[in-house]
Amino acid sequence: MIATRESSEARRTGRWAIVPIKRLSLAKQRLAALLGEKREEFAYLLACRTLDVVRETGLFDGIIAVSPDARIAAAAHARGVHVLDDRDATLNEACALGLAAAAERFARIAVLMPADLGLLSAPALTDVVRRYSALREGGAAVGLVRCKDGTGTNMVLLDPAQAFSPRFGPDSFARHAGAANAHELAAPEVAFDIDAADDLHRFAGMLESCAARGPLEKLVLELGLRGRAVDAEQLARASAGDITPQAARLRDQGFGTLITYSRKVFLPLTRLCRDSCHYCTFAKAPRQVRSAYMSVEEAVAVASQGAQLGCKEALFTLGERPELRYRAARRWLDEQGFASTLHYVAHVAAAVRDRTGLLPHINAGCMSPDEMAMLRPVSASMGLMLESTAERLAEKGGPHYGSPDKVPALRLETLAEAGRQKIPFTTGLLIGIGETREERIESLLAIADLQRRYGHIQEVIIQNFVPKPGTIMARTPAADREELLWSIAAARLVLGPHMSIQAPPNLSPAPLPELIGAGINDWGGVSPLTPDYVNPESPWPEIEQLGSESERGGKTLVERLTIYPAYAKSSAQWLDAAMRRPVLEQIDGEGLAREDRWRTGRSTDLPAGFAASHRRTGPTATAKLLDELLQNGAEHVDRESLATLFNARGADFRRVCEAADALRVETNGAIATYVVNRNINYTNICGYRCTFCAFSKGTRKHEGAERGYLLDIAEVVRRSLEARERGATEVCLQGGIHPSFTGETYLEILRAVKSADPEMHVHAFSPLEVWHGATTLGMTLRDYLTLLRAEGLGSLPGTAAEILVDRVRTVLCPDKLSTGQWLEVIETAHEIGLPTTSTMMFGHVDSYGDWAAHLGKLRDLQKRTHGFTEFVPLPFVAHEAPLYKRGQARPGPTLRESILMHAVARLALHPHFDNIQASWVKMGRAGMREALCAGANDLGGTLMNESITRAAGATHGQEMTSSDMRSLAASLGRSLMQRTTLYRRAAAVESVATDPVQAESL
Repeated sequence: MIATRESSEARRTGRWAIVPIKRLSLAKQRLAALLGEKREEFAYLLACRTLDVVRETGLFDGIIAVSPDARIAAAAHARGVHVLDDRDATLNEACALGLAAAAERFARIAVLMPADLGLLSAPALTDVVRRYSALREGGAAVGLVRCKDGTGTNMVLLDPAQAFSPRFGPDSFARHAGAANAHELAAPEVAFDIDAADDLHRFAGMLESCAARGPLEKLVLELGLRGRAVDAEQLARASAGDITPQAARLRDQGFGTLITYSRKVFLPLTRLCRDSCHYCTFAKAPRQVRSAYMSVEEAVAVASQGAQLGCKEALFTLGERPELRYRAARRWLDEQGFASTLHYVAHVAAAVRDRTGLLPHINAGCMSPDEMAMLRPVSASMGLMLESTAERLAEKGGPHYGSPDKVPALRLETLAEAGRQKIPFTTGLLIGIGETREERIESLLAIADLQRRYGHIQEVIIQNFVPKPGTIMARTPAADREELLWSIAAARLVLGPHMSIQAPPNLSPAPLPELIGAGINDWGGVSPLTPDYVNPESPWPEIEQLGSESERGGKTLVERLTIYPAYAKSSAQWLDAAMRRPVLEQIDGEGLAREDRWRTGRSTDLPAGFAASHRRTGPTATAKLLDELLQNGAEHVDRESLATLFNARGADFRRVCEAADALRVETNGAIATYVVNRNINYTNICGYRCTFCAFSKGTRKHEGAERGYLLDIAEVVRRSLEARERGATEVCLQGGIHPSFTGETYLEILRAVKSADPEMHVHAFSPLEVWHGATTLGMTLRDYLTLLRAEGLGSLPGTAAEILVDRVRTVLCPDKLSTGQWLEVIETAHEIGLPTTSTMMFGHVDSYGDWAAHLGKLRDLQKRTHGFTEFVPLPFVAHEAPLYKRGQARPGPTLRESILMHAVARLALHPHFDNIQASWVKMGRAGMREALCAGANDLGGTLMNESITRAAGATHGQEMTSSDMRSLAASLGRSLMQRTTLYRRAAAVESVATDPVQAESL
């Protein structure tokens, strides 16, 4: 490609990582009994994972792998890692070889680590290096991290030029600690190496409830390895008070401060059932019901009412195969033309989904593979309570006697088949029906085994038995508070930190905060419309009350869908194609439920309750992260942690916004700025096929009502002069990549505008247009940009950035600039003295991690060039976007996410960016006001003739006058100042059309 930027030397950190790796045929021999023929593959994948984590941090100038193994060498070279062949030297000799090589490369810090750190993560490694760097500020130092048993050394950090002799082996920590200026650095993730069988079992146990798995994790689980089960006898003897603190800590590791629920309607499609459970009042005889089944119209009517109340789940609960017991059921199905109850379930679920938008969750009992395959296209998730694996409960005198579908083996097979078919599945225990604690533990272990094999169990319900009048078990004592709390905590201990564990709030014999203290993270489905038909005597709490009880337990209540976030975000794996659009319509960027119906570019008012306050409990992880960020700067916060700020909700949401606004006050004071400008989009004809773009009409028939157009240069000039008459100081010129355009076209437009009005600031040509222009003229980027600048170009818009993550760009704009090419255009512009803006279009197929990565790339570039004038968040306007209309994208970000983008940008980009702009065409006036209280300081431009966002379906108009902006600023207690494109004070220009305000001093 001709359009290239002259290479510049990468910023050097002086840090090198050294990873000695044994020959694979000799590695991990102590694990041979467990790993068998997979031993070498395990060692290889573990080493590759370590190298990948080190690379992911971005901390090091280079990595040195010291290994004689050819396969390791090939893997290292593929990752850009330097390889030294130690010719099967001892570990200490290999370490010395690596240190010498780092010293030859002028390393100032060497990080020496083994290749078998199973829990090592980029954040953990970053934290260790950061703390060691702080030690070094006081002079020479050696940093040491112990291994898990406390006697060995798992990491050494030092200046490779200083005298140091690696002394790995038994009691190595004590020997290394004798080095001059040695300091211990505690790091649990670094301390965990996989050397022995217990280590491997512990590692496997941590994977059992984790949905995200790489090659190493998959290998461990495919081998059938499992974590060391809890001591069932000891656990059974424990009291609830003995185990709930540990369970709560585990829960917090996986779910933090959030507790979830699903807003649902309950659809009892049929209450006839062939089973005769001794505790059940849901099942009825034909004489007790008006009709054997709900009609389609009845089900849709209830679902429609629920949708109006904000429900997103339609819970289908029904008796099992009633047609095998009751002639009335068989006759009804025959008359309606359905082969079975489950065929009718599929029909009604499709109608509810298509006519109301609610997502079906189907509890239909034990099912065959064909039946599950039939229901998968019409359900977001399914469920079946295991209840218990105790077979004796189905014997005469037991609660399941006379219930053929309650045989544990049948239910376990249904759960397994759901896993084989990749169906997100709910299961759980019914406690207090005669089972022992040991049997509950056995049931939990069976669920853990299914999750280990298939990864499809999205939640486990711990439901306490409540006796009901008129049943055989009416006099059986209810499960009490102690048993419920013990069972919840035991489930958490067995299933781990990442499994969602639920307890129905309407059945609890204990105060709800105690359930939180025992380890739950979810309340299950709660309906504002329909009763709990299974437990009609126990009404659900009001959702507002549930929120208050959650706050009392130290948690923020948030809504989820019937499909849990990890599964919703991996929809290609876990959802039938027919269910992906309905789920995308309902989720936010974390995979949780959208909080409201706010839509980018279209909603004018804040959703009800958006500004509601939340009780602030003790310091949360978000609060601690904000403190660290404000004290040390965003550079010291890894991107994974930064991404968590986008998931801030409730009180944490306000914390993030307030922290960002404090930085805004520190940077910009009480002044809000704006620019009087005009957008001139000279053509909407474009040869590129960006899937998000509703403005481009292509060269053939295209989606949308507007026809393709191409303004002649005289019209562009006329519009520019008209803008000047109306007080504009800037014209923004952009358009599609017309097939006839070359680099000369852009030069002609620029010359004509500057010739007619030499003082007009021309803010023009996206990085894609610049790349296209340079390429068509056979020029380098530097030469072409230099020519544009000489002809009067004042600055470049930082558009076409979308998301600076190539995985996302492959979906959004597969034939447009790559991330690297976009950054290359912008950096070259900065190097020749052309400032640019920066943007991010977010809320479509991206993730919070992608947003953090994008901000990080902008910050890193700004630190080198100082060429960005502002950052402009651009929430995705979905309404007319082709990608959204095809059902392949979310409907834009939520209002919460849009506000947080401004706030997190202020926090992440400070102090390198002074200006964060809020886009009124995207946010609307009410949304813009919120953004201005969350870190934004600039109101953008008046934008006469804004058309690109309008083409995507936005309805906030084509222009915002300075009077409007003055009123908005005044309502926030800020002075409004008209600025230039480059954030200098603009001279006031009298114009009736724009109603300018008096410019104030910057």
